[in-house]
Amino acid sequence: MGDRTDTMRAFLDAFNAHDADLVMRFFGEVCVFETPRGPDPWGKRLEGKEAVRTGIAGRFEGIPDVHYGEDRHWTCGERGVSEWRLTGTTTDGVRIDVRGCDLFEFDGDRIVRKNSYWKIREQPAQ
Repeated sequence: MGDRTDTMRAFLDAFNAHDADLVMRFFGEVCVFETPRGPDPWGKRLEGKEAVRTGIAGRFEGIPDVHYGEDRHWTCGERGVSEWRLTGTTTDGVRIDVRGCDLFEFDGDRIVRKNSYWKIREQPAQ
């Protein structure tokens, strides 16, 4: 088993490369991605590699210049945390600049759960 903090750094690099196939190499065969938005308290839950890949590809399509920076990572046993700053512009022209984190669960060297959170930014009254 490798260093999971290195795994999380490489995982973020794959996101910044906008390469869904490379991102998916980090996931186990059985995996879950809980998105920061969705109809349920946990956002939207994507289960299985095909659904997770579709969700990852959707992030790249919806925010074509998405970038994760100012990151730091740590682990405790089978769990890991990545903190980051996400920037980008949606296809509707809305600029995004938020802090967020991913909570990971691992099985060996593979990610089996990615649970994402973003800050909700409020625009000042004009």
